Amino acid sequence: MHPDLLARYDRPVPRYTSYPTAPHFTADVDGATYRRWLGKTAPGTRTSLYLHIPFCHEMCWYCGCNTRVVRRPEPIASYVQVLIAEIDAVADALPTRLPVRHIHFGGGSPNTLAPSDLTRLINHLRDRFDIDTNAEIAVEIDPRTTTEAFIQACAAAGVTRASIGVQDLNADVQQAVNRIQPYDKIARVVAALNDAGVDDINVDLMYGLPHQTETKVSNTIDKTLRLAPDRVALFGYAHVPWMKKHMRLIGESALPDGSQRWRQFETAANRLRETGYIPVGMDHFARPGTALATAAEAGRLHRNFQGYTIDNAAALLGFGASAIGALPQGYVQNDPDVPRWHAAVVEQGLATIRGRALTDDDRERRAIIERLMCDMEVDLDEVATAHSYKPELNALSGMVRDGLVEIRGHTIRMTSMGQPLVRMAAAAFDRYLDRTGDAAPRHARAV
Repeated sequence: MHPDLLARYDRPVPRYTSYPTAPHFTADVDGATYRRWLGKTAPGTRTSLYLHIPFCHEMCWYCGCNTRVVRRPEPIASYVQVLIAEIDAVADALPTRLPVRHIHFGGGSPNTLAPSDLTRLINHLRDRFDIDTNAEIAVEIDPRTTTEAFIQACAAAGVTRASIGVQDLNADVQQAVNRIQPYDKIARVVAALNDAGVDDINVDLMYGLPHQTETKVSNTIDKTLRLAPDRVALFGYAHVPWMKKHMRLIGESALPDGSQRWRQFETAANRLRETGYIPVGMDHFARPGTALATAAEAGRLHRNFQGYTIDNAAALLGFGASAIGALPQGYVQNDPDVPRWHAAVVEQGLATIRGRALTDDDRERRAIIERLMCDMEVDLDEVATAHSYKPELNALSGMVRDGLVEIRGHTIRMTSMGQPLVRMAAAAFDRYLDRTGDAAPRHARAV
């Protein structure tokens, strides 16, 4: 991409895993609101469950997640006990047991859980919800610290997908971000998962890390392909040391600039496409014939807080510190502070501290943004009942002039050159986004 285009469009912008986005959640939505919304949930509502495990054995300096380093089992065991209490409080507030087809354990590193605690949590979810026999159960795994016992517990509990944090496979890059993990160790973990029957493997990679080059990114891609993952997520590193203090340990002089980041992304994306992976949205790639690839090709892809997904549930129930949930009425988020979350669940059952009630306009804009982010195009006539988007179309005129967007009638389509900048096009429909620059530190760069 031409440097002038990068200078214009490589700006901080939301990732749009929700709309409105989390910075616009407010304290107007609290535990009482959430309990009321849960009580109005219609029987049979398709539901997904997310459990946040905010612990790691080591801190990776690039990490933007809500997590903390814990090396003793007692705090994690205590957390699990309260997590079960929160599951009970939410289930008790519902008018009936709900059907569930998707469960996701995120973090942090969920493999900090004792194998018995993973089993206990999944069994408890089955006690309180109607978990489909073919449900997708996904667990994020740190290959440096997982154990054979944890992998066997995953298999026994019905885990179907493992998301492996790889990021980069070059020694100097790993050293610069405090995540040392030789390729052979990762390969052994993937083989153990496959042998145990967990054969849907996602690999997370990053570009824009310190000391990365196109050659090093290409090396990481080639080694990753030897693992034969079903999907690859290719994320750009967001350097926000004012929000995450451990990022100050990364030498900023070693970070690639915007043009270098762009070339790293192109190098990785082109290599994945050359080897048969199908682009999914702006930063995922999937093997042909997998559920994610099929959904992308059929226009049935969705986007939520876990990224691109086939999950079309009408409700997402989040458990654990900082977890976000979504109901037809709006979004809710738990207290991110573990001790405060713990105390709130013990005292009140729910730990909701903020959220967002949705308006009809929010729902229409959310639909537009999701289709753009998932399909790289959207027909406004299909997703919006009101034709009040002329100002937004005008806001896209620059991207049209630069060959990044095409507009025909009420249909907006990202060009092949514009697709990696789809978040900038989606932002045209974000009525809450602060365009003065004051809110820029909240978001990652577009490339």
